[in-house]
Amino acid sequence: MQKVWLNLLLIVGVMSLPAYAQDEQAGESNEQAVSTTQYIDLKPAFVVNYGGVGRLRYLKTSVTLRVGDASIAAVRRHMPYIRHLLVMLLSKASVEDVSSMEGREMVRQSALQAIQDFLSEEEGQQQIVDLLFNSFIVQR
Repeated sequence: MQKVWLNLLLIVGVMSLPAYAQDEQAGESNEQAVSTTQYIDLKPAFVVNYGGVGRLRYLKTSVTLRVGDASIAAVRRHMPYIRHLLVMLLSKASVEDVSSMEGREMVRQSALQAIQDFLSEEEGQQQIVDLLFNSFIVQR
């Protein structure tokens, strides 16, 4: 009886090896798919005046760009102009834009679109997948 159980366990173990190997291969392909995305922190953080004329108001934000592996060199090459675009765009923000989540999302989308348009014009293809605000602090 013990031999029967041993043989059964051996057969089940051998039959599960191909499934285990497939799981490992699927895990490796998922890791490769995930590794195609890189994040570039734009350091130092942005500190700008916003809100137009009148009392000075300050905005401080940390920005991270999500890019594909092939885009890293192009983004780094154009980093001074990307920073310039963001400073100009953030400086144009109104008090209403930075006071609500919807307004901040609109600012984020505008910044992403501006950078994507610039890099598409310069490099011939879209380089930026997403733009993330890691912090967003306003002084009114």
